[in-house]
Amino acid sequence: MTSFVDRVNLQVVAGKGGNGCVSVHREKFKPLGGPDGGNGGHGGDVVLYIDPGVHTLLDFHFQRILQAGSGKHGKGSNRDGAAGESLRVAVPNGTVVYGADGEQIGDLTGAGTELTLAHGGRGGRGNAALVSSKRRVPGFAELGEPGDELEITLELKSVADVGLVGFPSAGKSSLIASVSKARPKIADYPFTTLTPNLGVVSAGETTYTIADVPGLIPGAAKGKGLGLEFLRHIERCAVLAHVIDCASLETDRDPASDIDALEYELREYGGLADKPRIIVLNKIDIPDGRELAEYVKPDLEKYGWPIYQASAVSREGLRELTFALAEAVERFRAEQPPLEAARVVIRPEAVDDSGFEVRELTPAYEGDVEFVVSGRKPERWVRQTNFENEEAVGYLADRLANLGIEERLAKLGAVPGSVVRIGDHEFEWEPTDPSVVATVGPRGTDARMNRDDRKGADERLAERKARRAELLERVAKEQEARGKSRKG
Repeated sequence: MTSFVDRVNLQVVAGKGGNGCVSVHREKFKPLGGPDGGNGGHGGDVVLYIDPGVHTLLDFHFQRILQAGSGKHGKGSNRDGAAGESLRVAVPNGTVVYGADGEQIGDLTGAGTELTLAHGGRGGRGNAALVSSKRRVPGFAELGEPGDELEITLELKSVADVGLVGFPSAGKSSLIASVSKARPKIADYPFTTLTPNLGVVSAGETTYTIADVPGLIPGAAKGKGLGLEFLRHIERCAVLAHVIDCASLETDRDPASDIDALEYELREYGGLADKPRIIVLNKIDIPDGRELAEYVKPDLEKYGWPIYQASAVSREGLRELTFALAEAVERFRAEQPPLEAARVVIRPEAVDDSGFEVRELTPAYEGDVEFVVSGRKPERWVRQTNFENEEAVGYLADRLANLGIEERLAKLGAVPGSVVRIGDHEFEWEPTDPSVVATVGPRGTDARMNRDDRKGADERLAERKARRAELLERVAKEQEARGKSRKG
């Protein structure tokens, strides 16, 4: 069985952000020293990068889930959680990434190219980072956000300058072995080659790569044979070379019909019509092969493509062929536009962009949900909220009100008790006047750290101490009186 894998489906999961910590600094004589909960660490990313030493997607055939490390939770004493470890995955040169919908996400070519597939979730802030002038000791912290999750397809398209196409046993692998240092498997039976072979050829000052397409037969573009699996490996080629077996023993085939049949498959596959062609009449070291090559050469001139005779065994005609391919490759390279340095494009948000959208839904289609709020900020805030903490829920309500969401809901006709969905959570709307929120202060203020309340606590403690001293003095007087009565 072949170990070549050039298409895999994967699940990508970035790391989850760590939760923030709720903590209050305490010492022996300072029980309420202020909040000191640390932030959670960010989750790790999943990154693909080109590694010249990797030539197949075989590793992904056994590992279908790519998962980065999650961030650690924050701790007390202002200790932030460690960030999750990013997962860097090596892929072959020429790897194309598609999303679950079939849309291309990235095309990785060239050593050093990287693509961040999934971003890790942000770590939640601890209560020390949530302190404000009106919320001096928050009794809650933010939850870490989940990382990105997506399903992708990796598809390998060999980066070769010259693609050899031809029927099985036409001698494509032998040609690659003769003009390069590649050593593909060669035998005298069809479908010997089960994986694309890639070789490097030097012709004068030009160096280029050459690859073949195994198992290309009529019907390949529709799944017959092996051609459909490997036709993608010639999409990037600068020139295609038709390798014709001039020593074939099959009497129902001839060079012209072979070319017509393969050209039909290339057209059916699509995207290869504008690539230049070269015809290679192979196996002229065999007398019958040389005779057939000379006989059919005038008939093949109708295609208007250069025609070369060659032999992988005797190496006859290989020098002329390699230089002709080099010239075609150089011509293709010269026609390519120069590479431009990557530019950073800054697209600032519109001044009147509120950052959210509120839509009224038809209950018949959305169940009990009447309104949906979408937007980067509100959805992130909801993910960060611990709904088991009443103070955290109040903090979320204040943020949504200050952003203007409640005002927008009221304008759309929402009433108390209307079901509102933000992200994955549904709520019964309890309106809050934004002006009241701004003047009264945030919900969840800790009265223990309020200056007036603290003053009252000190006065009550002084009163308790005075009463205790008075009680001790009374007990001492009573004991003294009993002692005198015994003496008398």
